[in-house]
Amino acid sequence: MSFPRKRESHEIQEIPAYARMTNKGFSMQERKPVIIMGAAGRDFHNFNTFFRNSEKHNVVAFTATQIPKIADRVYPPSLAGSLYPKGIPIYPEKDLSRLIREHRVAQVYFSYSDVSHEYVMQKGSEVLAAGASFTLIAPQKTQVKAHIPVVSVCAVRTGSGKSQTSRKVLTTLKEMGKRVVAIRHPMPYGDLEKQAMQRFALYSDLDKYDCTIEEREEFEPYIDQGLVIYAGIDYERITREAEKEADVLVWDGGNNDTPFLNSDLEIVVVDPLRAGHERTYHPGETNFLTADVIVINKYHEASVEQLDLVMNNIKQFNADAKVIKGDSKIVVDDPEEIRGARVLCIEDGPTVTHGGMGFGAAVVAAGRYGAAEIVDPRTYAVGSIREAYIKYPNLEKVIPALGYYEKQLRDLETSINNTPCDMVLNGSPIDLLRVIKLKKPCLRVRYEIEEIGEPTLRSVIEPVISS
Repeated sequence: MSFPRKRESHEIQEIPAYARMTNKGFSMQERKPVIIMGAAGRDFHNFNTFFRNSEKHNVVAFTATQIPKIADRVYPPSLAGSLYPKGIPIYPEKDLSRLIREHRVAQVYFSYSDVSHEYVMQKGSEVLAAGASFTLIAPQKTQVKAHIPVVSVCAVRTGSGKSQTSRKVLTTLKEMGKRVVAIRHPMPYGDLEKQAMQRFALYSDLDKYDCTIEEREEFEPYIDQGLVIYAGIDYERITREAEKEADVLVWDGGNNDTPFLNSDLEIVVVDPLRAGHERTYHPGETNFLTADVIVINKYHEASVEQLDLVMNNIKQFNADAKVIKGDSKIVVDDPEEIRGARVLCIEDGPTVTHGGMGFGAAVVAAGRYGAAEIVDPRTYAVGSIREAYIKYPNLEKVIPALGYYEKQLRDLETSINNTPCDMVLNGSPIDLLRVIKLKKPCLRVRYEIEEIGEPTLRSVIEPVISS
């Protein structure tokens, strides 16, 4: 990576016209020019809660990464507020150094998740070399306060089992007689104005908001269970609407981000198959350090050495947390169909891409129920799916269920249909047949969390919610 030459203190650059405008009686020139680095999630929330009405900061740009085709848009004026009558441009992250230089940016705020500590500081070094300060905002400064109790469920890494834990928490609260609604970490990959506040209760709502596969993977399992889930961009507005129909809110975190809502109970899921990651990923380690309850999922899949490392880190860095042991239980509609079959394994996209896992529920089911072979799909992949194997070499013999845009959805469909196999094992949380057409039998494979011994989720939730 090449860095721009250092800006000398005597250099004078012309200030863009928009930076000379006045609004609300003060000059834009007096406000500190800043950039927010993001991935269409935490970045927008940080802006809404920390920057939107700030007379100290002028957000000249967002940069975007991780998710395909979310750059080259504009954060619209209707969401940006009166200080930004033209909205805020969103650029690819590769333009960051240039933007710092051109806009004389004073500070850059890092606002996305599920990246290593090393990665964070590599980005920090790039920002510092370009002449700006590099900043992280404390989660507490951007959290929305609800008027009813909030239980948050987050994780230290994508693919730890956070979503299944969130669903278990919701069903537990329902069994306790509570009206409960979930609020999900944002995934606004489409029309930002249309996605400011989304409420999902019916399958038709998924089409109403033009949801990608990645969005459906998070929302559809709630609809399957007759639950209501909100998401979007404006979480103050979302919280106020959601609490109207609930006694308790459950924050279902995304990636390994910190909660957007101030929580009465913070539950954090760790993955012992990636033991040590609870201390080496951002902001997963923050979740690990602030957790009231730590769920060690995949307990019986992990080795003694892996479990020891996780337990030692808990004892050393968050000894006050209650620890729940859990397993991700495989649920298959008809497992006997797998026996002796040559299978193609489809896995949850984020888990096996930036989550770094090489397998998921489908591969586990293939091994457990006697598949004759897991077919290698790499030579049959096309377009963006083929490109994913280059970008994420850990994928190996699985196809990631990627569908961030229509062309990628068609690439996924073609790649699956190209691969010679007896059946498809769908380890994505959604029914893929709702969005693509397959020429082969397709069997759904799902994870549900199962607690081992005491304490249980109910035993840690009840004292907090009943008090």
